[in-house]
Amino acid sequence: MKAALLKGKEQMVFTGTDRPAAGPGEVLLRVQNCGICGTDVHLFRGEPGSAEVKFPVILGHELSGIVEETGEGVTTLKKGDRVTVDPNIYCGLCPHCRRGRPHLCDRLQAVGVTRNGGMAEFAAVPEANCHVLPDNVSFEEGALVEPLGCVLHGVKQLRLSFGQSVLIIGGGFIGMLFLQVLRQYAPARLVVSEPVEAKHDLIRSFGADEVFHPKALRPEEAFDIVVECVGRPETLEAAVRAAGKGGQVLAFGVSSPSAEMRISPYEIFKKELTIKGSFINPHTHREAIELIRRGIVRLTPLISHRIGLSDVPDVLRRYPELGASKVMINC
Repeated sequence: MKAALLKGKEQMVFTGTDRPAAGPGEVLLRVQNCGICGTDVHLFRGEPGSAEVKFPVILGHELSGIVEETGEGVTTLKKGDRVTVDPNIYCGLCPHCRRGRPHLCDRLQAVGVTRNGGMAEFAAVPEANCHVLPDNVSFEEGALVEPLGCVLHGVKQLRLSFGQSVLIIGGGFIGMLFLQVLRQYAPARLVVSEPVEAKHDLIRSFGADEVFHPKALRPEEAFDIVVECVGRPETLEAAVRAAGKGGQVLAFGVSSPSAEMRISPYEIFKKELTIKGSFINPHTHREAIELIRRGIVRLTPLISHRIGLSDVPDVLRRYPELGASKVMINC
């Protein structure tokens, strides 16, 4: 089969490789679509994602496909089923798994991170990680269930009520998913900070009350909820400053492991802030599928680039200059 194989730091090739087989409890998928995530860019650069990568590996944790073969013991899927994949595999035995927080698993594995993923014609994945797609959900949408699930987990970290003021920092793909989900809580004011003005009309079309350049944020403005979707020290610092008294800050953007931020402990104390992180997507796949099926969250307009498998190495090398919202691979 053909695949985009990451052989080492920033060393990816489009090549032929052995087609995997479905092991016990696994299915072999003919991959249809695979999204490129910001985490894939980190992994391409040799930085950790949800777990450490060992080269060589086929990336791609946002994937959908058609069941081609079923392995021994598979009972819930059959050849021809259309599925989306939750990439995260938990041990079920460590203290975090047993306390009901499996995403913090000490032995976390992930399709497309610690084992071969969706940037290929075929991928072998556990049956337990597959979810059948409704007929009205496309393969492109199916590939994007995973990032929407991550956003849903992030939303669950917040204490939400109707009528709160919300600031989303970063109007890219993830920011626009948060925008669509948080709209369901009828915020009194829903604002997005995004430096690329070319994105502003699209962001407004998804229901933002206001969209402005980060430099236009007035120091006296304060928000009940601030969601940071960029992952840079300066945007995290801005999130803390923008949170009002009793406010909540969600640090969602994936930062470089070496990044550090400067915040005032007194500001956290005086405003009695809650600052929370959000890591991956434990058990949110079904909810994400339902939001897509019902048309509550729209994904297709957020796809900015569509490419083939052979384009993946070049796209990852040039990713920062693309200005992409979401790159979708046709596998």
